[in-house]
Amino acid sequence: MTLNATAGQAHARDDANPALTAAAAVAAIAAATLAGAWFFQLVLDILPCPLCLEQRYAYYLAIPLGALVAFAAARNVSRAVLLAGLAILALAALGNAGLGTYHAGVEWGLWQGPTECTGPIVNFGSASNLLERLNTVKVIRCDEVQWRFLGLSLAGYNVLISLLMAAIAGWGIVRSARRT
Repeated sequence: MTLNATAGQAHARDDANPALTAAAAVAAIAAATLAGAWFFQLVLDILPCPLCLEQRYAYYLAIPLGALVAFAAARNVSRAVLLAGLAILALAALGNAGLGTYHAGVEWGLWQGPTECTGPIVNFGSASNLLERLNTVKVIRCDEVQWRFLGLSLAGYNVLISLLMAAIAGWGIVRSARRT
């Protein structure tokens, strides 16, 4: 068997079940991204702000949904179900890219962020426990970048990763819809 024949067989397998390939890839990317986020938080002590935590929701959805769609695709479930699952994955990723873009804009000062993580802190509770609260509360601001690489913050990388996941899910939709 030649290298070209082997490559052709691998390509034919990918074409045979694009929903499986796309859903599994999205689930794997989401899992790796969450693992990275938890690594930054727990090992490097880069704590997430409220917007960072909200951006994780799409990944928490994409892992089990992507695995479920991949499992369904492997079991030859109806095309309509697979397309619906991939569409939900694509929409969740696009929505997350929008949230990441909003967060990156807050970090760059292009627009105001939510008051709970960018505005002044005005409610300290009662005067009796003020000192205790000041010693125990660490406010993570959404408009302060804690880490950058190649000019992008984690919110910026979230946009790129989410767009990649949406593109992969979109590829799976198009290829699955064309399948006979």
